[in-house]
Amino acid sequence: MYRCDLCPVKCGVNRYQQVGKCGIGAAPKLMAALLHFGEEPPISGESGAGTIFFSGCNLRCTYCQNMNFSQRANGVEVTVEQLAEIFLNLQNHGAKTLNLVTPTPHLLPIIKALSIAKDEGFNLPIVYNTSSYESVETLKLIDGIVDVYLADLKYADNETGYRYSGVKDYYTVASAALIEMYRQVGAFKEFDGRPKGLIVRHLVLPNNVGGSEKVLDFVFYCLSPKVPISLMSQYNPLFDAKSDELIGRKITKEEYEMVINLVTKLDMDGWIQTDEKKKVTVKAVPWTYKIIELLRSRT
Repeated sequence: MYRCDLCPVKCGVNRYQQVGKCGIGAAPKLMAALLHFGEEPPISGESGAGTIFFSGCNLRCTYCQNMNFSQRANGVEVTVEQLAEIFLNLQNHGAKTLNLVTPTPHLLPIIKALSIAKDEGFNLPIVYNTSSYESVETLKLIDGIVDVYLADLKYADNETGYRYSGVKDYYTVASAALIEMYRQVGAFKEFDGRPKGLIVRHLVLPNNVGGSEKVLDFVFYCLSPKVPISLMSQYNPLFDAKSDELIGRKITKEEYEMVINLVTKLDMDGWIQTDEKKKVTVKAVPWTYKIIELLRSRT
């Protein structure tokens, strides 16, 4: 991180002295830690996924629903030791998995915190929840640490990625990253109730902007027919997306059902959303929030 090249942006910033393109310096920074019941069923289970929403992001999606703490990098810095305690606290409150959302800018302190926590009995499966705009070299460094890659494939071409997420090579980078993720963990499955493997998420966009059929073809033919797809239907035109001629509205029922039909035609496994499942349930972990509120009171 002295000349940061953790992600494909490779901004080269000394993150011990200033923030990188992701908006993050050397210390881990997070917005929330909670039990999340809205992830895919094997990730949340009945007790919830122990989810940490990290601040910062290397993409600039025009419609980002987490704009406040992703692109604007709002949140609270914690020490590595405090992060390890949060991991343990989520486990003690019954979390099925440790779900790390946008972890790459914080990768070094996460690895250190995991080492500390494991010495104290931490043993939850690690979920790497990512946009897939990841460096293959960095992914290779964490081979054997991650149990589940919960990975987006937003678009099927680079031009759309540039228009809506601000990077010129999203599809090129993400497809290579997904191939590496699959090499490490294979297709998702559960072994004696412990999850392991790759799940690919795809947010269905209006007017087929994301190229859903090509996304599904990539997963089916370039990864494996056994890799499950999670089709997300909750797109909401926020911020600059509101005025965009193609994505300035929510998706229609027909648009979503069209993608479901494509998945059915390929006979792929995975998850689809109903209106009832769009409601996300979270459960606060009191001790975790106590730490974060204490830190906020100091700033």
